[in-house]
Amino acid sequence: MPGPIIRPAFSSWPAYNARLRDVVADLTAEELALRPTPERWPIWASIGHAACQRVFWLCDFAGEPGAGTTRFTNAMYDCPGDDDLEHVLSADDLVEALDSTFRIVEVCLDRWTIDSLDQTATRPRADGTLAVHTRASVLNRMISHDAFHGGEISQLLGLHHLEPIDFWIKQPAK
Repeated sequence: MPGPIIRPAFSSWPAYNARLRDVVADLTAEELALRPTPERWPIWASIGHAACQRVFWLCDFAGEPGAGTTRFTNAMYDCPGDDDLEHVLSADDLVEALDSTFRIVEVCLDRWTIDSLDQTATRPRADGTLAVHTRASVLNRMISHDAFHGGEISQLLGLHHLEPIDFWIKQPAK
């Protein structure tokens, strides 16, 4: 019999995603175009990148289904920011991206068990070596990646006298 699911260990993550989604939904095209410096990505690219990396790590790397339900069907090679700064994503595009990619996260939170966190996934790197990660390391990488870019975006909004993202406010159930 499999062990308990991992959702309780990540119980705040859905609220963090909802808060990011709600803030993004209210940003204008001009606000989404803000950059911390001219050589850094605009807000829209950082948000799109964060959403796309969920697909990369869970679907492309860990083998979970769901990439086809997102705009990131080729996440390994075509993510905003990393690979594409030409196709600007609107607030509506980004909300859809955050929602569709978080549905994949939700499935994993409800299906993966504590006992399954030691399972490994591998993929070849460009240098011919193998990247090997456990499910636990994939989840840790993803939640810290979301937090990194969320904090980056929040700080940039604050610097422009816009409402920063408060990830720790109590979220109403949706």
